[in-house]
Amino acid sequence: MHILLIEDQKKLAENIRQFLTLEQYAVTVCNDGKEGFEKAMTQDVDLLILDINLPGMDGYVICAMLRQNKKNMPILMLTARTKQQEIIHGLNTGADDYLSKPFDMDELLARVRALLRRSATEKDPTLGTGKITLDTNTREVSRNGKKVSLSPKEYGLLEYLLRTKGTVQDRPKIIEHVWGARDDLMFSQTVDVHVAYLRRKLGKDLIETVPGKGYMIAAS
Repeated sequence: MHILLIEDQKKLAENIRQFLTLEQYAVTVCNDGKEGFEKAMTQDVDLLILDINLPGMDGYVICAMLRQNKKNMPILMLTARTKQQEIIHGLNTGADDYLSKPFDMDELLARVRALLRRSATEKDPTLGTGKITLDTNTREVSRNGKKVSLSPKEYGLLEYLLRTKGTVQDRPKIIEHVWGARDDLMFSQTVDVHVAYLRRKLGKDLIETVPGKGYMIAAS
């Protein structure tokens, strides 16, 4: 799961990134409102954690503009504002939940998990192709009905390729979605290695290599 965090307090943003990364989420951090909005519009984002007071563009505007542009990822607002009317305003602009600062990281994680579960129930929780089945609720993967143990990144890569089945995904996009990083050359080989691991565990024909473009799982 790829989480985009837009938060201008760099120390807080890094603490959140480290905490959620340990929970096996891929996290991209932006400290500027305009840059964050651009990433939310152009990247594949499963959940947006959005501060209100931001340089460049505030959280209310970002949230409203994303909804106007039909971006339906869950949005969790972080706010130091505790007046009821301000919270209501945030929800009315399209936020799904809010968390007042300061907050406990375990509470943040609970909100994140709840929003992602809610989002998943709106989709078919089961993904698959051929003899491969992935249950997004239990995070279990099976081949021919037998469970297969995957590492968190192997699972994330498989889920992403199944969700984008039939479409070639280049390495930078895979890195962004599964690892929460971009433009880091060392990750390019990491993608190749994890594809090799999945082929070894789930079948060499599962993931197609498209020369010069990337990887894909063929549409069933």
